[in-house]
Amino acid sequence: MKNMESVKTNVDPKSLTFKLSENVTVQKVMFKNKFGVEVAGHLYLSKDIDTSKKYPAIVIGTPYGGVKEQGAGIYGQNMAQRGFVALSFDESYNGESKGEPRHISSPDLFVEDFSAAVDFIGTQDFVDREKIGVIGICGSGGFSVTAAQVDPRIKAVATASMYDISGMFRDGFGKTLTDEQRNAMLVQMAEQRWTDFENGTPLVPEGFPRTPADSIPEGLDPVTSEFFEYYAMKRGFHINAEASFTATSGMSFMNFPLMNYIESISPRPLLFIIGENAHSRYYSEDAYEKAAEPKELYIVPGARHIDLYDGGDNDCIPFDKLEGFFKEYLK
Repeated sequence: MKNMESVKTNVDPKSLTFKLSENVTVQKVMFKNKFGVEVAGHLYLSKDIDTSKKYPAIVIGTPYGGVKEQGAGIYGQNMAQRGFVALSFDESYNGESKGEPRHISSPDLFVEDFSAAVDFIGTQDFVDREKIGVIGICGSGGFSVTAAQVDPRIKAVATASMYDISGMFRDGFGKTLTDEQRNAMLVQMAEQRWTDFENGTPLVPEGFPRTPADSIPEGLDPVTSEFFEYYAMKRGFHINAEASFTATSGMSFMNFPLMNYIESISPRPLLFIIGENAHSRYYSEDAYEKAAEPKELYIVPGARHIDLYDGGDNDCIPFDKLEGFFKEYLK
């Protein structure tokens, strides 16, 4: 079986933040991107898969700061149960992926990781390499769109609660930055680089607590409170998901054009899934306006941003919609 030497072991179900279905198997895999960094993934297969046949495949990226054992795994499991080979992965320098120093965030690396995942999945004997789609959740939604702009092997793109991380840094995390404020951010990060160099290691700001919290602290703004609910509480807590990156990572994003050529993805399709009450919905709405046909904006009633990570209390992730989308366009 081609390239399956990179499959290590079956995944311990206890390492996941969700219940593993009895209808799938999940295996740890490792593959290198073009920079030579080993990327860690979980390969989800239906238990009744016939490996003598070829199947469509879906590559799934994590929320920005998340890991494959969380929401990306939920998507992987569900897509595998619906007849797809599914691969969720950790971005380079994060989670179980290799790369030093840890917790670097870089758009060119994270975009490349999608193409590296396509390299891996498209060389499995039981995958039809002409039928590969991607799903990007939160920040990886933006990276998946950018990857599709330059990698025509990606035949269809779906995003859920998409964040344009470059846009996030440029607009000051939802605010409108003045030129002076933007320059001040760049000066601060540039000064930090000298400090990092002198210390021999980059500063990583403190992320969410490394043990699950029982309640959301008072005084947090609504967006931070929402992320705390997922990353720092039992709902989505995982020891590898600190949701924090090196203090100078923002320099790489300031002028990186994640969405500048989104119209070039056409005639390949784009599906943007957003929660009705998501604080991030304007990123998907802006991208939808810029994209060329075929495209669709699908709104999940009542859902917040993080509810599309794990489905929330109402299992609101529209997996039937995703199944129909990819079966229509990966045929």
